[in-house]
Amino acid sequence: MSRAPAPSMVDDEVGVYVSGRAHRTLADADTLSSGMRRRRAFTLVLLTLVLPGSAQLVAGNRSLGRLAVRAWLVLVALLMGFGLVFLASHSLAIGLLGRGWVLGTVEWLIVAYAGLWALLFVDAWRLGRPSSLVLRARRMLTACTAVMLVFTSGGLVYAASTVGAGRDALGALFSDGAAVGAVDGRYNVLLLGADTGRDRVGTRPDSIQLVSIDARTGAPVTFGFARDTENINFRPGSTMARLMPQGWNCGDQCLLNGLFTWAQDHAAQFPAGTKSPGVLATREAVEALSGLTIQYYVMIDLKGFRKMVDAVGGLDVTVKYRTPIGGGTSPIVGWIEPGTQHLDGYHALWYARSRQGSTNYERMARQRCVLTAMSDQLDPETVLLRFQKIASASSALLQTDLPQSELGRFADLAMKARSQKIRSVNFVPPLIKPWSYDPHTITSTVASTIAASEKGVATKTKAKPKAKGGATATRTTAAKPRHRAAPRAQPGTAVQDPTKAAGNAAESDLSSVCSAAS
Repeated sequence: MSRAPAPSMVDDEVGVYVSGRAHRTLADADTLSSGMRRRRAFTLVLLTLVLPGSAQLVAGNRSLGRLAVRAWLVLVALLMGFGLVFLASHSLAIGLLGRGWVLGTVEWLIVAYAGLWALLFVDAWRLGRPSSLVLRARRMLTACTAVMLVFTSGGLVYAASTVGAGRDALGALFSDGAAVGAVDGRYNVLLLGADTGRDRVGTRPDSIQLVSIDARTGAPVTFGFARDTENINFRPGSTMARLMPQGWNCGDQCLLNGLFTWAQDHAAQFPAGTKSPGVLATREAVEALSGLTIQYYVMIDLKGFRKMVDAVGGLDVTVKYRTPIGGGTSPIVGWIEPGTQHLDGYHALWYARSRQGSTNYERMARQRCVLTAMSDQLDPETVLLRFQKIASASSALLQTDLPQSELGRFADLAMKARSQKIRSVNFVPPLIKPWSYDPHTITSTVASTIAASEKGVATKTKAKPKAKGGATATRTTAAKPRHRAAPRAQPGTAVQDPTKAAGNAAESDLSSVCSAAS
């Protein structure tokens, strides 16, 4: 008379108790009934889903099972380790994922795990002895295995392709140059919105913003400069001071945004190795105007912006004034009506660059609205679900000299900035007249606004800062004037009738033109 098997046994690989009879049942199906064979086959496939390799440990090649379990334990350890790094330092974690070689390694690891998991599912299906099952059970087992394989290994393959797309996008967008440290505890980044439409000669940045970020707290301050700013005298010792010792002073023919085209046309006069003379010239002009040292720039091409808007599924913008689609050298083919609108790439681009019946300041406000909407509405879920489209569109959207090594730092600052009050000053009428102004008014306003921002963060008060020189800096724009002058037309620009509400509102408060819908 044979003795009953031991009550239980411990599998040292998976660390769980399996009864002797159950283990023998999974390992050998020859003596089982039809129902037990069916349950055994499905159990092996489900074990592969829960803990890859466990089916092989109890019913198949134990060496393969040990390898798979150990591989998955290593994966869990790596994920837990990265999670701890992320909790300890967001910038370090994001900085690691911003390195091309790290993303390349991750991509190949994901592919390897996908292949291993697929192999384990096929082997688990084989161990289930499908030929010993009735036809209906055999089909159900095969279908179940196929579905699990698609959602596991297929999902990993998709994740690998997403990581690869991200690696390619980062390589195309960001440089491998040396990082530049903060100056006086701040990072200053020049944001340019470039318009390269078919009706324009060369590239001209119509939106010129300087973002100054506290290197410790991430508190941001933004300064907007009108495209038609004149009378710019460069800092001594700068490249542009050497090329233009008398400054950029020739009236309506020497506007701030025209520097870009001039520099590109005279690239041979710039130092060897200058990647973008237009960016260098514009950067040095804004440095001279603001009194700040700019470390990096980001240029957003409006035509690429259309592709990016479509990639993220459109933008929600609250439109305050009717805006034409077309105009100027092309006929008006439609209108973007007031109210909360969901704009696709085509309409978002026209809303940002439409000129007909608008002042430069209103157009500047609309461009800022769509860029703000993009920033506010690009949530992690959207990025995850549309990552490959976003990655493919990003190379047409952005140019920057920000090195990959700084991605972690700036991502961390960006997360801190989202919880901070954003102070913004726009150097447009009535704060200054871009064609006739005292340079000290700009530099003193910049200095006092930054000082107020730092003080506000330190004391956690909500007091509004007063700018020196008689100007008042607020979160959005300068204070309203007592007397308002009509906007001055620039060559080739259709200026709105000064009696129209949109033009006047844009001069006194850019946020009155539109806003990013919440």
